[in-house]
Amino acid sequence: MPLRKSRSSAVEKALSPEEQQAKINEVRRMIGPLSEALPDFCSDASISRYLRSRNWNAEKASKMLKETVKWRLKYKPEAIRWEDVAHEAATGKIYRADYFDKYGRSVLVMRPGFQVGGKYKRKL
Repeated sequence: MPLRKSRSSAVEKALSPEEQQAKINEVRRMIGPLSEALPDFCSDASISRYLRSRNWNAEKASKMLKETVKWRLKYKPEAIRWEDVAHEAATGKIYRADYFDKYGRSVLVMRPGFQVGGKYKRKL
């Protein structure tokens, strides 16, 4: 299996498209029914990103993807609305970006370093 240097100067595996698809299918089998819970996060392209980030290690990539899906199912970040977090804007900790994501939704930017300790009762 050939190796190539990535931008981060780490050595990255270079897999053929067939090998990549086999790894994607392996991760999909490992995550099981979770792949149906959030299909956008379990697409071939998404799984491929997780695999690349873990140097094509299916076990590590599936663990990382499972944790992502579980977190998204628990906290439902796609359901956050400005009205839910507007009180955080008063602290300077969060603001609404002047652009939208690819689905046309507002983008909220959170800057935890701007947290005002104890001053506000409601905290994220």
